[in-house]
Amino acid sequence: MWHGYRGDMEEEWYYCVHHRRVEPKLGCRMTDRLGPYLTREEAERALEKVESRNVEWDEDPVWNEEEDDG
Repeated sequence: MWHGYRGDMEEEWYYCVHHRRVEPKLGCRMTDRLGPYLTREEAERALEKVESRNVEWDEDPVWNEEEDDG
């Protein structure tokens, strides 16, 4: 059975960007958090993942197409 919906997770972990720490499901406001992550370890690496994705998107030719004004 596919469990794509994360609402059935027993534990959810988040990274709070305001407090710069990992939190369980009951924590700060969702607007201050990244996640959910399946494990505490994944949540600890949240900022690394964000930085990695930013680099990928910055280097993606589709996102960096220049508009032709001609």
